[in-house]
Amino acid sequence: MAARPTDDGEVAGLVEELSAWLGAVFLRYPDGASVLPECWLWHPDVVEELLWLMHAWLAAYQGSDASVAAAGDWHDRQRPGVTSRIRKSAGSCSIEAHQTRPGWAAPGGAPVPVPGLEHASAITGWWAQHRDQAPPEPAPAVSPIGGVLG
Repeated sequence: MAARPTDDGEVAGLVEELSAWLGAVFLRYPDGASVLPECWLWHPDVVEELLWLMHAWLAAYQGSDASVAAAGDWHDRQRPGVTSRIRKSAGSCSIEAHQTRPGWAAPGGAPVPVPGLEHASAITGWWAQHRDQAPPEPAPAVSPIGGVLG
């Protein structure tokens, strides 16, 4: 599943297009300018929010289905929602928070592992064949030193 571009040139093109749009549209709004940290490129969630917002703006203003209603939705709901989520996710972040220095904690940003995958094999059979019955009970968690947790 290729849900994101992996070609360096394609990614560079997306970043260039998004950066141009940020300067031309998003940063004209005071709340947009105040919420976007200098390290926004280090936050995949922020980049995805902004890409989505850019495409929503393009559809509202320039697409074949562009409309006053779509533009109003962009202004009233979509743009304020994105600025709110960016503020919560990265609002107080900075470039320095992404740099490693002696004595500093490692910078964040690594992908979060999908929780619960150790139970996938036990639950898939239930999903496929026995959903009309109670699901299987999860196996007890085991500590790294061998004892059962809980």
